[in-house]
Amino acid sequence: MHKGFVLSIGRAAVAIGTVAALAACSSEATSAPPETARPEAFGAAGYRGIAPGMAKEAALATGKLATAPVSALDGCTVLSWQGGPAPDQARLAAEAEAERKATDLHAKSDAADQEAKQRTGGSSAADSAKAAAKDAEAAQLAADSAMAAADLAGKREERDKAFAAAGGASFGKNGLHELGAPPGAKTAEGIGAGSSLADLHKAYDARGLKQGKAGRFELPIAEKPGWVLAFTPTADGAAVGGVAIVDSVTKCR
Repeated sequence: MHKGFVLSIGRAAVAIGTVAALAACSSEATSAPPETARPEAFGAAGYRGIAPGMAKEAALATGKLATAPVSALDGCTVLSWQGGPAPDQARLAAEAEAERKATDLHAKSDAADQEAKQRTGGSSAADSAKAAAKDAEAAQLAADSAMAAADLAGKREERDKAFAAAGGASFGKNGLHELGAPPGAKTAEGIGAGSSLADLHKAYDARGLKQGKAGRFELPIAEKPGWVLAFTPTADGAAVGGVAIVDSVTKCR
């Protein structure tokens, strides 16, 4: 066999092997699964297109929220995320009645107190009896008002617990007042419902995390003055039970 013929065959074999290797690499690159997109982080910019200060109508236009409120206490219209808790009409009615009763009794008790301060005592037995009756009425109104206020506080606590667990959006006259993360959502630092308090402190203590009202841990949001990133602990205090961004300055009304 001629030497030139052998070399020609060798070169052809190398070329075929090279083409096969390139084809295999191309096939592997084509069949490789696409890189999974990172889930959206819950935080200062909001979540699912809903941002601090956004009007309720604009937030509803995103299609991410249910349209019927699950609470309307204190002028705050609370909406669930789509697929979240449905409105409970009995609970809504109880909230409205508790708020009406507390407001009414507070006004009556305050009026009775003002009347007592302006009263000038008479000298007759009839005047003294009348004054004593008025004092007893004022005392009863004060007691009733305190009980109504306690009942209303209980309704607020129930609302806040439900909001921390399921998330949602609370709107006031100035737009979005509070945005609660739905179950499974996490901040950019990986903190969400179920995270340990140790991990919470590790992630945010150096950035100014402090315990605020109602036992929530709050972190000021630098880019949104007046807003805080709030973490509600579970009842046993062992973990994070809910995450929200809250306007800590403006009330709903």
